[in-house]
Amino acid sequence: MEAKENQGELWEVFLQTKPGQAFKHVGSVHAFDKNLAIENARDVYTRRGEGTALWVVPSKEIVAVTANEAEYFFEAADEKIYRHPTFYSMPEGVKNM
Repeated sequence: MEAKENQGELWEVFLQTKPGQAFKHVGSVHAFDKNLAIENARDVYTRRGEGTALWVVPSKEIVAVTANEAEYFFEAADEKIYRHPTFYSMPEGVKNM
């Protein structure tokens, strides 16, 4: 009889190293639920106090733009003049805009 290996669902881990900084993807963990995923992420990615906050996200919930779609998806919006700041006039007295 062959044993089946089941480590649970795959979760992606994002770590914030200092308050106010962006979260960065640091790796993945397996877990059966969100509580176990966050504990596993803490144990694996913050052993030396590297982080101040963690996000865990089920891998199956992440969506992405593929390389085949990138050209169309990131196409410049030159024909949409309202997206250019030169289209608007600035009122007098407005600073730091």
